[in-house]
Amino acid sequence: MSAAIETDVVIIGAGPVGLFAVFELGLLDIKCHLIDILPMAGGQCAELYPEKPIYDIPGHPTVTGQGLVDRLLEQSEPFKPTFHYGEMVEAIEVLGDGSAPLFRLRTDIGKTITCKAVVIAAGGGSFQPKKPPIPGIEAYEGTSVHYAVRKMEAFRDKHVVVVGGGDSALDWTLNLQPLAKRMTLVHRRDDFRAAPHSVNAMRDLVASGQMDLAIGQITGLDGADGHLSAVDLKGADSSVSRIACERLIPFFGLTMKLGPIANWGLNLTENLVAVDTEKFETSTPGIFAIGDINSYPGKLKLILSGFHEGALAAQRIHRYVYPEKRLTFQYTTSSTSLQRKLGVA
Repeated sequence: MSAAIETDVVIIGAGPVGLFAVFELGLLDIKCHLIDILPMAGGQCAELYPEKPIYDIPGHPTVTGQGLVDRLLEQSEPFKPTFHYGEMVEAIEVLGDGSAPLFRLRTDIGKTITCKAVVIAAGGGSFQPKKPPIPGIEAYEGTSVHYAVRKMEAFRDKHVVVVGGGDSALDWTLNLQPLAKRMTLVHRRDDFRAAPHSVNAMRDLVASGQMDLAIGQITGLDGADGHLSAVDLKGADSSVSRIACERLIPFFGLTMKLGPIANWGLNLTENLVAVDTEKFETSTPGIFAIGDINSYPGKLKLILSGFHEGALAAQRIHRYVYPEKRLTFQYTTSSTSLQRKLGVA
């Protein structure tokens, strides 16, 4: 068992919201350790859509998922956070009382960390893609079948079949179409759950002959040694046709698993952690929840909402870490001391 670690705050989850919390806490001289089950920072942005454009980040007309993560890492770097990748928090033990919280966290590799506050920024929990019920699909996974697009170049000049009718399926169909040798979108019906402008853009490409739309379900795969050559399509009339392809991307959604968080004694609402809207604290004093993992009236599951939640949580956490200090709110644009922390003064 590794030696026990002491720090001010442990952030569970190193996605965009957790990374921005490092910055907000760092401005208040609060040291952080981050724990994430993934082997790198970024959460879903890095794991599921690193090259997908994001359009609603203030100040960035467009930024990719990985680009946003890279900038957040750069922004937090002056505060020297410590990352623990490939680990999961299995248990949280409450050592202090509500007025002076103290916690001991244990990870699945036996590491223990003691801290004065915990920030849960774990998205919706751990996630894994839902797999389509296609016989033998496992033999093609990672080579020809992909559940996320991590590098767009892997699809250049390939026959690509995307399966699904939601935003992810339509977005990646439109993003990959200029690169692909041929693009086919497969959906079980001619009705889509995606944004109307994406659906219209897809239909324009189909009408102009630049891509194909097939209505039905993929029922079989053909190929050898993990390399696809075609997929079988069962139509609405039960007829079976064959679509030549080299890459298959099924977007059937994600299965979210709350994992050990469910056993931490927090108030849960439909597998989400209930918080207040003043400081985003949970039912346990000293434990906060920000980002997609939390629940409150009017909640919007947006990255920018998580940034706001992290900023307010940091203000309350300061009281726990420095109970003897009075916190005076300052703007980074006018505070020389804050600018020095950032290395710009």
